[in-house]
Amino acid sequence: WKRAIASQMEQAIVERTTIDLVDANGRAGLRATGQVVLFDGFFALYQEGRDDEEDEDSRRLPNLKAGDSVVATDIAATQHFTEPPPRYSEATLVKKMEELGIGRPSTYASVLTVLRDREYVHMDKNRFIPDDKGRLVTAFLENFFAKYVEYDFTADLEQRLDLVSSGDLGWRILLREFWEDFSKAIADTGDLRTSQVLDAINDSLGPHIFPDKGDGSDPRACPSCVDGRVSLKTSKFGAFIGCSNYPECRYTRQLTAPSGDSPEASGDRNLGSDPETGLDVWLKAGRFGPYVQLGDGEKPKRSSLPKGWSAADLELERALRLLSLPRTVGAHPEDGEPIVANLGRFGPYVQHGKTYANVGTIEDVFEIGLNRAVTVLAEKLAGGGRPQRTAAAALQEFAAPAEGGPVIKVMAGRYGPYVTDGTTNATLPKGQDPGTITREAALALIEARVAMVGVGKKKPAKKASAAKSSAKPAAKKAATAKKPAAKKAPAKKAAAKKASGA
Repeated sequence: WKRAIASQMEQAIVERTTIDLVDANGRAGLRATGQVVLFDGFFALYQEGRDDEEDEDSRRLPNLKAGDSVVATDIAATQHFTEPPPRYSEATLVKKMEELGIGRPSTYASVLTVLRDREYVHMDKNRFIPDDKGRLVTAFLENFFAKYVEYDFTADLEQRLDLVSSGDLGWRILLREFWEDFSKAIADTGDLRTSQVLDAINDSLGPHIFPDKGDGSDPRACPSCVDGRVSLKTSKFGAFIGCSNYPECRYTRQLTAPSGDSPEASGDRNLGSDPETGLDVWLKAGRFGPYVQLGDGEKPKRSSLPKGWSAADLELERALRLLSLPRTVGAHPEDGEPIVANLGRFGPYVQHGKTYANVGTIEDVFEIGLNRAVTVLAEKLAGGGRPQRTAAAALQEFAAPAEGGPVIKVMAGRYGPYVTDGTTNATLPKGQDPGTITREAALALIEARVAMVGVGKKKPAKKASAAKSSAKPAAKKAATAKKPAAKKAPAKKAAAKKASGA
């Protein structure tokens, strides 16, 4: 009954209101957010059911006026966080392009593919996350080709292309109008110096690559020297941030502004001096992560930090241990070759000759002893590792036939025993015991082999080819001689048929 009657009543008038309450001294301020009912309407009879926990916007507030005195009966401290709009996914980006009139359904897939293939973005949880390259290209285009990256320009060009397709606009006119403005923009940009372009991009990407430190200091002040200023620079490996006092100051970091206690956040860090050489040990940030460096020469010794090592907690002692690699564990007891411990692409390992065997942790590289290293290498070989190849031992050796000549050896080969002088190999006759062959018999086998190879097999091959070539004309003649006979046979049969018919 109440709902039926309420449906015939006037609508309620509700005003969303924020009330600020200030104490008499003006030092403390409180805020209340909710709704003020200006006219009850059907609320006087019936109201819809509400959830147990109401949000702030649906709370009822009294109808107050500026300057009214109130009594606070309940005060709650609440905190609010605002979130940025979510990153575009493939679906939401296509929807946005459709709203702006950019592209066609047939081009959406290629647009999304180009963004990924050119490394302008990377995907994280199916969302497009802009990369440094994409930010640089966007900043460059917005500063020097602003007209051509505007949404309206692309949408208008789509419409004009439709006019060309329908025959209402000449394609030459469209290209001429486009090229006149575009060529002028290219010419104006080509006259700029590299420093002017970098300064424009520095200003455009300033909040991203030079974030505010929060202490009022200059975000572009070099953390390594006194009066240097960091700015965007280019190299053959891409863009990076460097100091204006180069080469006196060699401070560099990656383009993306780092955060936290990483070495990139505070620049290069001097860990101390090497007691042996007296050179400074630096912790630096490279393209592939943090690394330690000894000194500042042309080719200083460097070592990347292994996985699990924190750059913020790195000390001089551990840095020197890294720079001491590769470490010689000792000599192998079998052949005396050194066993080396080092770090590689696939983790810590020990090496003996051409045999590599992984060890457990990075600490094992610094602490592993000779006995354990030999055991690890032996287990690797037993498990399928390739041992280093060694020369096979000779079954017999004879003196050289001439002074200074090669020694004659009897060897065990893949296809049976043979004799060799280092140049010519001669297989032993079937049934010949390699242990009983004499020096004279070995020399005779090698001489016979040399004589056989000296004859060569190319000349008989040429004779055979010549015989084949001479046989071809004969075959052609035979075929030519047979062809008339093959044609005459049907003629005879036809004559015989004609005679019988008559």
